[in-house]
Amino acid sequence: MKENFDFLMPSVNFFGKGVIKKIGDRAKMLNMKKPLIVTGKTLSHMENGPVAQTTDSLKAAGVDYVIFDGSEPNPKVRNIQAAKKVYLDNNCDSIITVGGGSAHDCGKGLGIILTNGDDITKLAGIETLENPLPPLMAVNTTAGTASELTRHCVITNEKTKLKFVVVSWRNIPLVSFNDPMLELDIPKGLTAATGMDTFVQSIEPYVSTNRNELTDGQCIEAIKLVEESLREAVANGHNVEARTKMVEAEMLGGMAFNNADLGYVHAMAHQLGGQYDAPHGVCCAMLLPIVEKYNIPACPERFAELAKIMGENTDGLSVRDAADLSIKAMRQMCDDVNIPRSIKAIGAKPEDFEMMAENALKDGNAFSNPRKGTKEDIVKLFQEAYDQK
Repeated sequence: MKENFDFLMPSVNFFGKGVIKKIGDRAKMLNMKKPLIVTGKTLSHMENGPVAQTTDSLKAAGVDYVIFDGSEPNPKVRNIQAAKKVYLDNNCDSIITVGGGSAHDCGKGLGIILTNGDDITKLAGIETLENPLPPLMAVNTTAGTASELTRHCVITNEKTKLKFVVVSWRNIPLVSFNDPMLELDIPKGLTAATGMDTFVQSIEPYVSTNRNELTDGQCIEAIKLVEESLREAVANGHNVEARTKMVEAEMLGGMAFNNADLGYVHAMAHQLGGQYDAPHGVCCAMLLPIVEKYNIPACPERFAELAKIMGENTDGLSVRDAADLSIKAMRQMCDDVNIPRSIKAIGAKPEDFEMMAENALKDGNAFSNPRKGTKEDIVKLFQEAYDQK
């Protein structure tokens, strides 16, 4: 594993109302002459939406650009190959991603194959990249994956239906923009799915084997913010305070798992997302109570603390009983934002569980899970998530 980080440039994370207006100036500062904007069709066709506001800022700064709007949910290898053709055909020199995790991962994947070899499937793993990506900025539009500021790039191999991760500090965008005003019109279902991803990405690092005191603080604050604001953001998307708190939570959770890593929830969710092309946040949410209940014996004190952080009254309870309340709180959050309980809802099939369990244990997120399981354990967890009502 490559450990030489002398190539790194510091990243800058802009947060707050109106920060999207800074894009053009930052592009000039990074000497971007002709960035490729990587996004999806919905955003590219939205009048005065995030893409339009991005291009307005670039035009005002005198920066030329090209738009690729072929990023799909759970971005596929074919998406990044199509983006590469547009990038090269138009002599682009940099990348700006606009959207949620799918657009950011598609843009990162593009950067990877431009400088590290055309077959990204061979680069799955941790610190496999030998060369830096082209200059990359990210405009974030959902409070979800935190891909705009993390080292993870998640791509789906559409031929094998396997979702894989390329984890490298080279993937971190040089500049990210989190403007909560871009999120006011996100539909309830997408708000819930992405918000639950933030919730999971704040819980898993807290019980990760790679946690530390700094990441603990980030997780605690992120979880509190989600508890305070996700239900309201789903119920009333135009509540600016709720949207702002969710963006704060997303960024804190991303910073935490960037350093402390994740666990079996994500390792298993990647299998569901790849196999059934299902929304990542929904996959994570359905697995969260099941997997974390399994994890309790490895660190019950941590789960007892999680219960308190989530607002449960643990006075007079044993550590183990208090830990159980954390699972109750996780399930309540899922129910309150209308996440289905059973993975049947996304088309999961029991005959796929053994294959998915085997691949989950190979996923880069599996190695920091607090409790080490066998393939049989993971199959049982998938089955429990399938049977739950």
